[in-house]
Amino acid sequence: MLTIGTIVLGVNDVARSTDFWHAALGYVPREPGDGTWVTLAPASGPGALLSLMLSETPVQDHPRIHLDLYAEDQAAEVERLVSLGARRVDWDLYPDDPDFIVLEDPDSNRFCVIDRSGA
Repeated sequence: MLTIGTIVLGVNDVARSTDFWHAALGYVPREPGDGTWVTLAPASGPGALLSLMLSETPVQDHPRIHLDLYAEDQAAEVERLVSLGARRVDWDLYPDDPDFIVLEDPDSNRFCVIDRSGA
C-alpha cells in the first residue's frame, strides 16, 4: 500500500521559499537543506511534509496541483500571508460564491486559502 509522503513545490529560490513557508505554516527544515532542496515539517505534531526543490520550470497560470490551506479566520490569514510576501491573484475561475481565495507565494506558486469557519 502506498501513502503520500511529501508534497514537492518547484521554486526559483529555495532559501526565500523556506523563509516564506516557515513564516506561513510554522514548518521547520527536517534536516539541513542546501540551495537545491529542503524538506519542511511541522515544528511539533503530525502533518504533511513540504519539500522545496530548485526548478527552472515556468509557473502555470492554472496549476494542475496546488496547496489548499484551511483557515478558521480566512480574512485574517490572507492578510497575514500577504504581509509575509504572498500576493493576491486575479483568479478568472472563481465560482459565484467562493469559499476560497487564490494567492501566490514569492515564487509565484499558487495556493488557496479555504474558509473553514462554517459561515
